[in-house]
Amino acid sequence: MRRLALFVLSMALLASAPAQAEIRIIQSPGGQVGSFLDLFEKVRESGDRVVIDGPCLSACTLVLSIVPGDRICVTKRAVLGFHAARSVDRRGRFYAEPEASEAVLAAYPGPVRDWISRRGGLTSRLLLLKGRDLAAIYPRCR
Repeated sequence: MRRLALFVLSMALLASAPAQAEIRIIQSPGGQVGSFLDLFEKVRESGDRVVIDGPCLSACTLVLSIVPGDRICVTKRAVLGFHAARSVDRRGRFYAEPEASEAVLAAYPGPVRDWISRRGGLTSRLLLLKGRDLAAIYPRCR
């Protein structure tokens, strides 16, 4: 819980930084899609560059669909984690959202979509894009 609070705080502070700043994603376990969409739309509008410098999992990966790819770079610590969309019912049980998964997959840039497809597509299993595979899609940060 402490890590999540730290991430939320750092993202809130960074999102309010002046234009042409650098947004650094250090660790994000994901979360509710809506808040990530709102945050990344603000980042896109700001013109800020996004540095992925640690795990960016689940809803965090929506940054790839919203912020232009030429404003995203990755460090050696970057890891992107993808899985199928899911919702939680009133009893706390997860259930698949196939239409949402298709929409999310279609929104990812082509090379990311291709990488996911080569690994069986979006399922309940977490796919981790990192290392050389990630560096082949996004440039290393300088």
